[in-house]
Amino acid sequence: MYRSNENESVFTWAAPPLKFGIGALDEVGAELSARGSESCLVITDPGVRNTGIPDRIRDQLLAAGIKADVFDGVAVEPTDESIDEAVAFAREREWDSYIAVGGGSAIDTAKAVNLLTTHPGELLDYVTPPIGGGTAPWLPLKPLIAIPTTAGTGSESTTICVIDFLGLHLKAGVSHAALRPTLAIVDPLTTVTLPSQVTAASGMDVLSHALESYTSVRFDAKPAPEDPMKRPAFCGSNPISDTWCEQALSLVGKYLRRAVMNGRDLEARYQMALASTSAGTGFGNAGTHLPHANAYPVAGAVENYQAEGYPPMPMVPHGQAVSATAAAVFRWTYPSDPGRHLRAAELLSGRTFTATDGADALAHVLSELMTDIGMPSGLRSFGYGEEHLATLVDGTMKQTRQLAVVPRPVTRDALTHIFRESL
Repeated sequence: MYRSNENESVFTWAAPPLKFGIGALDEVGAELSARGSESCLVITDPGVRNTGIPDRIRDQLLAAGIKADVFDGVAVEPTDESIDEAVAFAREREWDSYIAVGGGSAIDTAKAVNLLTTHPGELLDYVTPPIGGGTAPWLPLKPLIAIPTTAGTGSESTTICVIDFLGLHLKAGVSHAALRPTLAIVDPLTTVTLPSQVTAASGMDVLSHALESYTSVRFDAKPAPEDPMKRPAFCGSNPISDTWCEQALSLVGKYLRRAVMNGRDLEARYQMALASTSAGTGFGNAGTHLPHANAYPVAGAVENYQAEGYPPMPMVPHGQAVSATAAAVFRWTYPSDPGRHLRAAELLSGRTFTATDGADALAHVLSELMTDIGMPSGLRSFGYGEEHLATLVDGTMKQTRQLAVVPRPVTRDALTHIFRESL
């Protein structure tokens, strides 16, 4: 019998089967054939389609006798409107499987399409409260193969789908184990043509995934659930996720600068793809916390910012949004576990730190890396100022999924300080 006044004593951990390596992309037709698939919709965005990869996949499927088509209308940062368009397209025909090709935008869109073509209702019905209804999927979803073309999001490993709700000026997520892809196929060659600043932003997302999960509240320092079958998808830091996060931090520290400076450095591309997969495997269970919670209002309320390397539209790329407050966040979370914060700084930098270096060690390592790869220097870069602090704090306070694993109690005053320090 579970009692709510007891601490949790169990953590959950899961990940999809993985195919990783040079040439893995060429096995997708065989994978679907082995699953008995007869029809498949490939979901991607216009930029990725221009690389030829989605059509190469479609041709593989057709050669394997599988009916296939490509939807390339995914928005760079998925909105409720762009997802509605993808769902409408998918409903025009009957598909027994899906393939997502691209960054987190394509994979998250495919997760939403899979959910809304197998279940009634609309997106907000399934979004985490208090923004949405929090309804859990109860019907079987169709097989979804996720093929990332960025070393960043980790969405191929996770249960999470993030959406920008335009009318709310806010990002929010659907999170449930049923959304996790059936198979992840990671081929580092698909990332070679990624522009420098997209590589940088994607790499900072990898770093943030690993670092937030590594410093999230310990699973056994959380209250036990009243119903053990309804544990949240984010269980907090745990011994298995920690191992993956440590590997990701080490790889990012060694290879992100190289991948940004020279996209055709195949070793750097390979190792950053491995870092992304490792971080996704870790955070898909432990969970991200405050930098991600902060990122949703930062991205959702932007008005005029144009990001280098991205389509010409007002948008803060996810990797830039999560990194914008990271240094301030980890100064603030440092007292929750100084040793873990210092260890993270060591993994990222290859240097040794002691308690005398204090909260500035990790913040300095992060700032140093961000400067080297040309990341924006603060929230003012995106057009935010003192007058926006209340809006940003309000948006963060609604991100209950992330706030549940922050290692310190979150208050409005603390958030205001973090956002102000990040301007």
